[in-house]
Amino acid sequence: MERETVRSLLIQLRETIRQEREHAKALDIDAMLADVKRKEGLIHALSGVTDLHPDDRRFAHEIREENRHNAYLFRATLNWIQETMEFFGRKTVPVTYSQYARSQNSIINGRLLSGRI
Repeated sequence: MERETVRSLLIQLRETIRQEREHAKALDIDAMLADVKRKEGLIHALSGVTDLHPDDRRFAHEIREENRHNAYLFRATLNWIQETMEFFGRKTVPVTYSQYARSQNSIINGRLLSGRI
Protein backbone atom coordinates (compact mmCIF):
# COMPACT_ATOMS: atom_id res chain seq x y z
CA MET A 1 0.00 0.00 0.00
CA GLU A 2 1.31 3.46 -0.85
CA ARG A 3 2.57 5.68 1.92
CA GLU A 4 0.07 8.47 1.20
CA THR A 5 -2.81 5.99 1.31
CA VAL A 6 -1.61 4.62 4.64
CA ARG A 7 -1.22 8.13 6.04
CA SER A 8 -4.72 9.07 4.84
CA LEU A 9 -6.21 5.94 6.46
CA LEU A 10 -4.37 6.63 9.72
CA ILE A 11 -5.66 10.19 9.84
CA GLN A 12 -9.20 9.00 9.09
CA LEU A 13 -8.91 6.40 11.86
CA ARG A 14 -7.70 8.99 14.37
CA GLU A 15 -10.56 11.33 13.51
CA THR A 16 -13.11 8.50 13.63
CA ILE A 17 -11.96 7.54 17.13
CA ARG A 18 -12.30 11.16 18.25
CA GLN A 19 -15.79 11.38 16.73
CA GLU A 20 -16.75 8.13 18.42
CA ARG A 21 -15.87 9.63 21.82
CA GLU A 22 -17.77 12.85 21.11
CA HIS A 23 -20.85 10.91 19.97
CA ALA A 24 -20.62 8.73 23.08
CA LYS A 25 -20.48 11.80 25.33
CA ALA A 26 -23.49 13.27 23.50
CA LEU A 27 -25.30 9.90 23.84
CA ASP A 28 -25.79 9.80 20.05
CA ILE A 29 -25.82 6.01 19.84
CA ASP A 30 -26.66 5.78 16.13
CA ALA A 31 -23.74 8.03 15.16
CA MET A 32 -21.45 6.20 17.56
CA LEU A 33 -22.36 2.83 16.04
CA ALA A 34 -21.68 4.26 12.58
CA ASP A 35 -18.28 5.41 13.85
CA VAL A 36 -17.57 1.91 15.18
CA LYS A 37 -18.37 0.37 11.77
CA ARG A 38 -16.21 2.94 10.01
CA LYS A 39 -13.39 2.32 12.49
CA GLU A 40 -13.59 -1.44 11.92
CA GLY A 41 -13.39 -0.89 8.16
CA LEU A 42 -10.35 1.35 8.52
CA ILE A 43 -8.62 -1.12 10.81
CA HIS A 44 -9.34 -3.90 8.33
CA ALA A 45 -7.91 -1.78 5.50
CA LEU A 46 -4.77 -1.11 7.56
CA SER A 47 -4.33 -4.72 8.68
CA GLY A 48 -2.04 -5.52 5.76
CA VAL A 49 0.43 -2.75 6.60
CA THR A 50 3.54 -4.25 8.17
CA ASP A 51 5.97 -1.32 8.20
CA LEU A 52 5.18 2.31 8.86
CA HIS A 53 7.27 5.16 7.61
CA PRO A 54 8.99 6.85 10.59
CA ASP A 55 7.02 10.06 9.93
CA ASP A 56 3.73 8.13 10.12
CA ARG A 57 4.51 6.53 13.48
CA ARG A 58 3.35 9.78 15.08
CA PHE A 59 -0.16 9.09 13.75
CA ALA A 60 -0.08 5.56 15.11
CA HIS A 61 0.92 6.93 18.54
CA GLU A 62 -1.93 9.47 18.42
CA ILE A 63 -4.37 6.71 17.47
CA ARG A 64 -3.20 4.64 20.45
CA GLU A 65 -3.67 7.60 22.80
CA GLU A 66 -7.13 8.45 21.42
CA ASN A 67 -8.14 4.82 21.77
CA ARG A 68 -6.96 4.85 25.40
CA HIS A 69 -9.04 7.96 26.06
CA ASN A 70 -12.10 6.18 24.68
CA ALA A 71 -11.37 3.04 26.70
CA TYR A 72 -11.06 5.13 29.87
CA LEU A 73 -14.34 6.95 29.13
CA PHE A 74 -16.22 3.71 28.46
CA ARG A 75 -14.76 1.96 31.51
CA ALA A 76 -15.48 4.90 33.82
CA THR A 77 -19.03 5.09 32.49
CA LEU A 78 -19.55 1.37 32.99
CA ASN A 79 -18.27 1.61 36.57
CA TRP A 80 -20.60 4.53 37.26
CA ILE A 81 -23.59 2.59 35.89
CA GLN A 82 -22.66 -0.47 37.98
CA GLU A 83 -22.30 1.63 41.14
CA THR A 84 -25.64 3.30 40.48
CA MET A 85 -27.36 -0.04 39.99
CA GLU A 86 -25.79 -1.38 43.19
CA PHE A 87 -27.01 1.69 45.08
CA PHE A 88 -30.58 1.24 43.90
CA GLY A 89 -30.41 -2.49 44.57
CA ARG A 90 -29.43 -2.18 48.21
CA LYS A 91 -31.90 -2.95 50.93
CA THR A 92 -33.26 0.08 52.66
CA VAL A 93 -33.46 -0.06 56.43
CA PRO A 94 -34.83 3.07 58.03
CA VAL A 95 -33.85 3.92 61.55
CA THR A 96 -36.60 4.00 64.16
CA TYR A 97 -36.54 4.62 67.88
CA SER A 98 -37.30 2.13 70.61
CA GLN A 99 -39.41 2.84 73.67
CA TYR A 100 -36.20 3.80 75.48
CA ALA A 101 -35.29 6.45 72.88
CA ARG A 102 -32.50 4.36 71.42
CA SER A 103 -32.20 4.06 67.68
CA GLN A 104 -32.75 0.67 66.13
CA ASN A 105 -32.97 -0.60 62.61
CA SER A 106 -36.38 -1.62 61.40
CA ILE A 107 -36.79 -5.01 59.84
CA ILE A 108 -37.77 -4.38 56.25
CA ASN A 109 -37.01 -6.77 53.43
CA GLY A 110 -37.47 -4.28 50.63
CA ARG A 111 -35.27 -2.74 48.03
CA LEU A 112 -35.20 0.82 46.84
CA LEU A 113 -36.10 -0.46 43.38
CA SER A 114 -37.91 -3.75 43.64
CA GLY A 115 -39.37 -3.89 40.15
CA ARG A 116 -42.90 -3.80 41.57
CA ILE A 117 -45.36 -0.96 41.45
